Amino acid sequence: MRLPSVATGILSFMIVSACAPTASSPLTQQSSSSVGSSSVSSAVSDQHEPEVIADHLNIPWDIAFLPGGDLLVTERPGTLLRIGADKKTYSIDGVRHVGEGGLLGIALHPNFADNHFLYLYMTTRSGENLVNRIERYRFENDELTDRVEILTGIPGAQNHDGGRIEFGPVDEKLYITTGDAGQSNLAQDKNSLAGKILRINDDGSIPGDNPFGNAVWSYGHRNSQGIAWDANRRLWSTEHGRSGVQSGYDELNLIDKGGNYGWPHTEGPTTRDGVRSPMLQSGADSTWAPASAAYFDGSIYFGGLRGEALYEAVIRPDGGQPLLKTHFHGEFGRVRTVRTGPDGLLYLTTSNRDGRGSPAADDDKIIRVNPASLP
Repeated sequence: MRLPSVATGILSFMIVSACAPTASSPLTQQSSSSVGSSSVSSAVSDQHEPEVIADHLNIPWDIAFLPGGDLLVTERPGTLLRIGADKKTYSIDGVRHVGEGGLLGIALHPNFADNHFLYLYMTTRSGENLVNRIERYRFENDELTDRVEILTGIPGAQNHDGGRIEFGPVDEKLYITTGDAGQSNLAQDKNSLAGKILRINDDGSIPGDNPFGNAVWSYGHRNSQGIAWDANRRLWSTEHGRSGVQSGYDELNLIDKGGNYGWPHTEGPTTRDGVRSPMLQSGADSTWAPASAAYFDGSIYFGGLRGEALYEAVIRPDGGQPLLKTHFHGEFGRVRTVRTGPDGLLYLTTSNRDGRGSPAADDDKIIRVNPASLP
C-alpha cells in the first residue's frame, strides 16, 4: 500500500536551538529533525486510508497528545520530539539505549493543563547495571524543567524492559509495565519491581490500597508493554511470550488487583491454582510480539512487532474470549505503539529501524488510521 502524506507531504525542517545546554539541564535541544507538518487537530473525520503523519523517525516508542493538538513522541535512543506547528527535538540526558532499553513510555498528568507534568520511562545505568526509572518533568513554553526521579530501581537489561506508563481514568494513579529483565524468577518475587504492572501516586509514593504494600499491582509478567482501560474501566494488558527458538503464547490479559499471571511457571491457558489465564493468546506456534494497547469503541487495539500488523481484539459483552482481527498485515512492517487520539483516530508507530526489521528509506513513521474504515 502506498500511504498518502498529510497536506502536501512530509517535510524536513531545521530547528535553531533557543539556548546553549548547561551541565545541569535535563535535556539538550537538538538542531534538526524530519517530521510531518500537521497535528492531531488537522485530522478529518471522513479519513478512509492510512495517513503518514511523520517519517524519518529514529525508533519512535510512544506518543502523547498535547492539549493544543501537537504530538510528543519518544524515540528510543533518547530523544523527545514535538510534532506540530512548532517542531522541536530534545535529547534527554542519562538515557542508555542498549538493546530494547532506552527512552520508552510517556504520559501526561491528568491535570496537565494546570500543572504541566510530563512523565518518562527510561533505561539508565547505575554502576555496572542497567536500571529503569520514571522521571517527572514540567513541560511548559517548550521547555522541560523541574526534573524529578519519582521511581527507580526497576531492573533493566538488554531485553525485557517493559516501559509503558498510563494514568488510570478513574483513580488517576500511574500504572507502569515492567519486564523481567531476562531474570524470569523475578516475575514471581513480589518484592522485585521486575515482571510486574506497578501502580504509584503521581509523586512516586505508594497508594494505600495497593495489594502488597509496595508499588506492585499484578505480577508474573514476562514483558508487558501495553495497558488500556475499556468502557467498563477494566484494565487490559498485552504481554510478550517467548520469541526466537521457542515462540508463541503472546497474551492479552484482563488485569486484577494482586493477580498472578503465571510467568515463568505457566504460559498461555492454565488451570494452575491462583494463576490467571489470558483472555486471548497467540498459541504455541504463532507470535504477535504485542507492544502496546489502546481502547476504542468496544475493541482493544495493539501493534504487532514480529506479527507486522495492527491487531484488534473485539471485546464480547458476555465476557467470553475476544474476537481477534488482523489489519494491514505486512504493509507497515513492525508496528509498535497504538494510541487513540482525541480526534477518535488511531495513531501507530513503526519500529523498522530497531535492528530487527527491514526499514524503508523513509522509516520510521507515525501513521494515522480511522478505525471506522477497518473491516
